[in-house]
Amino acid sequence: MRIPTKLIAKLVLCFMPAIAWAAGKEITVWAWDPNFNIAIMKEAAERYKADHPDVKFKIVDFAKADVEQKLLTNLASGVTKALPDIVLIEDYNAQKYLQSFPGSFADLTKEINYKDFAPYKVSLMTVNKKVYGVPFDTGVTGLFYRRDILEKAGYTEEDMSDLTWDRFIEIGKAVKEKTGTYMLSLDPNDSGILRIMMHSANSWFFDDKGHPALDTNPVLAESMSTIQKLFASGIVRPSNSWADWVSTFNQGEVATVTTGVWIIGSVKSVAEQSGKWGVAPIPKLNIAGATHASNLGGSSWYVMNSSKAKKEAIDFLRTIYAGDTDFYQDILVQHGAVGTYLPSQTGPAYATKDPFFDGQAEFLSFSKWLKKVPALNFGLYTYEVGDALVAQIPGLLQGGSVDQALKNAQRQAASVVQ
Repeated sequence: MRIPTKLIAKLVLCFMPAIAWAAGKEITVWAWDPNFNIAIMKEAAERYKADHPDVKFKIVDFAKADVEQKLLTNLASGVTKALPDIVLIEDYNAQKYLQSFPGSFADLTKEINYKDFAPYKVSLMTVNKKVYGVPFDTGVTGLFYRRDILEKAGYTEEDMSDLTWDRFIEIGKAVKEKTGTYMLSLDPNDSGILRIMMHSANSWFFDDKGHPALDTNPVLAESMSTIQKLFASGIVRPSNSWADWVSTFNQGEVATVTTGVWIIGSVKSVAEQSGKWGVAPIPKLNIAGATHASNLGGSSWYVMNSSKAKKEAIDFLRTIYAGDTDFYQDILVQHGAVGTYLPSQTGPAYATKDPFFDGQAEFLSFSKWLKKVPALNFGLYTYEVGDALVAQIPGLLQGGSVDQALKNAQRQAASVVQ
């Protein structure tokens, strides 16, 4: 029997909405790092597909710089067809995208229960009281230390708690004298330690209007002065690259490492050092408002407003990244990923005592510290201003004035940030 052409046309029209709906159920994700972000996103996708078999995922692995460049190029040109449905954005850059391209990202304020996340992460993705992202991993910091090296110098686990940076330097001098081991390694061309110090004292590089405020910031002055004292004390082994820096603690050249929780995989890569490590809160600055809690790095997921699968993308993030506690237990065990979803942190994976850290439940400690990280607005130009400050470090290492260094950095930052 031949079906009339007009009937075929009517059937096509009837089913077109369903066809379009089904076609819109492929969720494209842009991210970087195949062993961490990509692997974790694939796990999240599989979990979601178990209850939503009609949803497909296209997870694209780019280099971090390529993700940023592609996102920036498409948003600046107004061409949205080439954009993904979900994109990973580093926290330091979030405000740059949100403020520079208003309306480009989905408003998730009423979609996600943000009380379930670490407050500092939520503040990073908030503009005019609207929240645009789903928090992911944390860069909450800790002071990793070699128990055996410190014990040789006469120090115990208790001595590593509630430190100031001045006390840290005192201990470092004794460790260097008694064991010949440097206290830590720093790359003078990297602003990481500066950002850690600044964040721990609830301060950043900008004023309330987003302009660089470097030569009038007492926390920044104290941070730069502390970095100068660290190098001048002789307890720092300078490093000149990521690989060189990692080698300093893998090979036992330094007694401590102050950085984000994400370094645990590198610390634990030397099996022979199992049982010799401990973790404590980072030292605090000698200034009012200083704390032992800080953050370095971390990223979050954002849904593009132009997404044809926006509804599905939001539901996916809400279901897995903002609702699945078992997911966070698994990625902690499998990838060492500490999420900022608070309900997940009472699970058994966090409470597990780790032989590598001499029986410490290090992830439980980090989960407590991340709740204390000050909430900041990183502004639009964290890296640009950080570069202006790092440019002054060589002069400080030669005994230069901190005040003059900050004046120089202010001029450079002002010329870059218009």
